[in-house]
Amino acid sequence: MSHNLLKGKRGIITGALDANSIAWKVAQKAHAEGAVFTLSNAPIALRMGEIKKLGEETGAQIIPADATNVEEITALFQQSMDVLGGKIDFILHSIGMSPNIRKNIPYDSLNYDFLAKSLDVSAISLHKMLAVAKKMDAINEGGSVLALSYIAAQRAYPFYSDMADAKAMLESIVRSFGYHYGKAKKVRVNSVSQSPTKTTAGSGIKGFEDFYEYAESISPLGNASAEDCADYCITLFSDFTKMVTMQNLYHDGGYSTTGVSMEVMEGFKQNK
Repeated sequence: MSHNLLKGKRGIITGALDANSIAWKVAQKAHAEGAVFTLSNAPIALRMGEIKKLGEETGAQIIPADATNVEEITALFQQSMDVLGGKIDFILHSIGMSPNIRKNIPYDSLNYDFLAKSLDVSAISLHKMLAVAKKMDAINEGGSVLALSYIAAQRAYPFYSDMADAKAMLESIVRSFGYHYGKAKKVRVNSVSQSPTKTTAGSGIKGFEDFYEYAESISPLGNASAEDCADYCITLFSDFTKMVTMQNLYHDGGYSTTGVSMEVMEGFKQNK
């Protein structure tokens, strides 16, 4: 059911790969809530994914852009404003990649060239997008920028490898750039720290399925789904959260503040 929370708003949604991705769900929800937007991803991801279907479903133009390339980001903003007929009101940064994880390289033996790539794609790309937008004055006053994060930015999760470092940097950029953009244009910048989610990217991490079940048994509300996360993102794009900025917001069914659950304790006793 639509509430027209984003009626009249223009946006850019990055990172939609297939129907399992959070960005895909956000696009569907944003469309249902009255927004118009462009979709963007790296050219190689566009070839691998199914984003054309999403563009047809939501009436969104697809603009390829490498989020680590300032010239391509600049073109993305300019083309988006041309297509949508004005400045941008919301942006979803749903971009992350680790060559070290893909190649199963242990954290204590990282390839540092790969690490630099992980940081550039997964975190510094947000800084580049915000810097370009601010320079171009591409985001309307009161606009909202969201980046997707994970609790491994705050705690040690051995299987998350250098993506944990990238997410920690991402959250730092949210705080630091959020201050500067807020002072200059009242643009909000936040991150959403989501539950482990059965996306194409998440499922590629070794041990994901076991940890998914563990997190489900810890969280009093269970793991938040991609659809639930999309709903939350829509509220953060809307005018109902216009004073929320520089925050890392946990959307995880209570996992982040639960020490232990009775289910986990019972399972531990049974396995002794």
